[in-house]
Amino acid sequence: MYQLTEEGKKYLRFGLPEINLAKMLEKGPLHISEAQKMDGFGIAFSWAKKKEWVRVDGSRIILLEMPKHVEEQEALAAIDKGEDVPANILKILIQRKLVAEVRDDARRRAERLAGKELAGLTPDLIKTGLWKNVALKEYNVSVIGEKKYPGKKQHYLAFLDYVRSKLVSLGFAEMTGPLVETEFWNMDALYMPQHHAARDIHDAYFIKEPKYATALDKKLLEKVKKSHEKGVAGSRGWEYQYDIQKAHRLILRTQGTVLSAKTLAGDLKVPGKYFSIMRCFRYDVIDATHLPDFYQVEGIIVDKGLNFRHLAGVLRMFAREFANTHKIKLVPGYFPFTEPSVELHVKHDALGWIELGGAGIFRPEMTLPLGVDVPVLAWGLGIDRIGMCNMGINDIRDLFTHDLKKLRETRVVY
Repeated sequence: MYQLTEEGKKYLRFGLPEINLAKMLEKGPLHISEAQKMDGFGIAFSWAKKKEWVRVDGSRIILLEMPKHVEEQEALAAIDKGEDVPANILKILIQRKLVAEVRDDARRRAERLAGKELAGLTPDLIKTGLWKNVALKEYNVSVIGEKKYPGKKQHYLAFLDYVRSKLVSLGFAEMTGPLVETEFWNMDALYMPQHHAARDIHDAYFIKEPKYATALDKKLLEKVKKSHEKGVAGSRGWEYQYDIQKAHRLILRTQGTVLSAKTLAGDLKVPGKYFSIMRCFRYDVIDATHLPDFYQVEGIIVDKGLNFRHLAGVLRMFAREFANTHKIKLVPGYFPFTEPSVELHVKHDALGWIELGGAGIFRPEMTLPLGVDVPVLAWGLGIDRIGMCNMGINDIRDLFTHDLKKLRETRVVY
């Protein structure tokens, strides 16, 4: 904020000295000695000469140009009214000490609000006591304010990120892999026989083109083939003719356990803990708890001396920590690649008892061909259903909804 100095106010009233000098010379040239009798001659002559309005001819001062519009004079009037002026003119007036900057204190700010109707008090009004001089609008507490919808994470993706970060903090390493897999890795390496019902076209999605993978590890393929046909470590196997061509068939992965098999056959660390949150695909009828494509949280723990009691503890931890429930049941189950096998069930507030997934200890027929001879605890849980329990959602489709109203109103917990 700027205001006129005392000298600035004087020039506003009587005019700038260079303008007054020009008016005197308008009648004709003046002898220097006569012009010097003018009040403020030094300033007047200096600025008039700088602006090329006058020149000295011997002992006389001659007017070269009579100014019509003087920006500095007009700027003085504008500043006095509180109006803005061009920055270059303001700079000149400050240099001439005709204008000075005034810091806007609390009282000045408050005084500008006096007499106005305001929606609320300001700190300046309270500090100065000038709140008594303003009219405050009535505040209706019964009126519902306008809802604001700022950007936020999708509620289910936020939950998945939470689960991922929690498992990493517990020392688990994350496993990753492609959506398209061979039947070898998705099923054969899991000691699932090639005539098993789950491999039927009604459960798996087969790739139309290309149909087959070009190459698989031949040594590993032979070990898995032997395990299926004749068994290992005293097992009789499945006692059927293993089809190597079928092992190369490409499908969309149907379960997360495929990543566990690849990890066991790869750079495995013992002891070790691994997990993955991945998308899986199976043909299914859509309802409140089933989708044809879904997320699964897969995990394995590898170490000497592990047993079923350790696995039961891990499953209960999952139910309490991630499904947010203490209503847990471990039900005997069957899977071709685990023994013993168990299903994890929890009680949903609206849907009752629901299955979260299966777990067990990998059979030697699966682990030995992959080069692992220590116990492996394994689980594959439907994390979509875990999320439903955690967030109080009654329909699995609401996890992936595009309904903007639902997305806005659904609370993001994590």
